Amino acid sequence: MDETVSVYDDRGRPVGEAPRSRVYDEGLWHASAGVMLRSRDAERIYVHRRTDTKAVFPGMHDCLAGGVVDPGETPEQTALRELEEELGVAGVEILPFSHTVWQGASGDRTLRVHLFGYEARWDGEIVHQSTEIADGWWWTRRELREHLADPEWPFVPDSRALLESADW
Repeated sequence: MDETVSVYDDRGRPVGEAPRSRVYDEGLWHASAGVMLRSRDAERIYVHRRTDTKAVFPGMHDCLAGGVVDPGETPEQTALRELEEELGVAGVEILPFSHTVWQGASGDRTLRVHLFGYEARWDGEIVHQSTEIADGWWWTRRELREHLADPEWPFVPDSRALLESADW
């Protein structure tokens, strides 16, 4: 089924909705929100590998649980929903850490997206959504930064752009 997502203008305002396939095929502006999950002491960050069946950036690594903003949702609502869906984490406070725009591609699809980054603290159980997350683990900030310094490491490019726009 072709999910409907919010369409944004180039300034970051919601202006309508369209099927996800059309948004990707036509390179329409949309929004995505994600949560960086950190341990309660903020020393570790949860990193995961996306499944090979994901429509966008399959098999790549990420440190944000996130997804596109649905019609009628705020980016914060999307972030909370995605955190619960992808990692099984609910009932936490999220705080914004960055907002930026990114334009790029995944395969032959042009992507133009407003990115909203949040962070949450959690030391409880993590339950992967099997259709989205293939594997996951905790890394220190230093370990993640060392991997991100390698441009060949397969890390989701829009999350990389969001991290580069912030002091995390």
